[in-house]
Amino acid sequence: MDSKTAANDLWQDNESPGAGPGLPSGAQPHGDAAPSQVRGYLRAKSGSVFADRLFHWLMLACALSVFLIVLFVFGELAWQSRATIARFGMTFFYRSVWDPVNENFGARSFIYGTLISSLLALLLAVPLSISTAVFITEMCPEPLRKPLSFLTELLAAIPSVVYGLWALVVLVPILRTIVDPFLMHALGWTGFFEGPDYGVSMLAAGIILAIMILPIISSITREVLSTVPQSQREAALALGATRWEMIRMGVLPNARLGIAGGIILGLGRALGETMAVTMVIGNRPEIARSLLAPGYTMASVLANEFTEATTSLYLSALIEIGLALFLVTIVVNALARLLIWSVTRSAPARIA
Repeated sequence: MDSKTAANDLWQDNESPGAGPGLPSGAQPHGDAAPSQVRGYLRAKSGSVFADRLFHWLMLACALSVFLIVLFVFGELAWQSRATIARFGMTFFYRSVWDPVNENFGARSFIYGTLISSLLALLLAVPLSISTAVFITEMCPEPLRKPLSFLTELLAAIPSVVYGLWALVVLVPILRTIVDPFLMHALGWTGFFEGPDYGVSMLAAGIILAIMILPIISSITREVLSTVPQSQREAALALGATRWEMIRMGVLPNARLGIAGGIILGLGRALGETMAVTMVIGNRPEIARSLLAPGYTMASVLANEFTEATTSLYLSALIEIGLALFLVTIVVNALARLLIWSVTRSAPARIA
């Protein structure tokens, strides 16, 4: 490229004479740019291309680092739990005995406690979360909509240890003196509410988990309901439907997959919750039918006993529990994201 051609290109890249790099004020479009100015311009152009490529590869490396971190965590957990895997195999998850003294380990009681507390939390939180989201989205007066949304989301910002302290001071005494005796008297024949009343129990863990996952399910449900086209609502009302019928037949069916995704995402939070559950569940490795009995979860046993592991097999057993919890959490969250995406991908763009 000669100096005159480069000068012409330099002139075309600028809106007015003297606006571009290396082109002085008053220069003419043909032949007035000195060779040194042209060379400076070309170096600046090549430098910007290099910077753009460097930025691209840097961002790609940052994105790939997320996958590398997940693979590293999985690999480290699998490697550190190899002793338990070699000794017990898959029977580790079916055995209910937990005897660190004799190095006899099984995770069934922890899996049972995790599932029961999480399912109980969903049973309590799902109706309340969906009702709250429907009210805020469809029925709430405009002045109250933002304050209620803010207060609901604020529940997700409270640290779990604060929930645990509140449960110990407020929730457990209420359960022990009022709720548990009533349930034992009214529903004791079912076998789910019988035995000694400790206060700390699977029921207490389920209630505190329900409070903690309520803002997650409610927030996602609100977002999914807002993606339902307004024409669905107007069509139902035009056909003579009441507001409740419009919500039940025109809104909720169109958002059911997204709501299911929010519920599963809340389940993922409940499965992995540690501190609040550890403080109120009783921490006893046994399988009991009664919800008033103490229990143990996979997360709480890690929090309680990891620093007490004195042998390599004991430590390996705890790490294998962590590995199982890690895999379950990834699968649950991936399924939740997939369901939410299946709803929101076809949603029309909302005009601000």
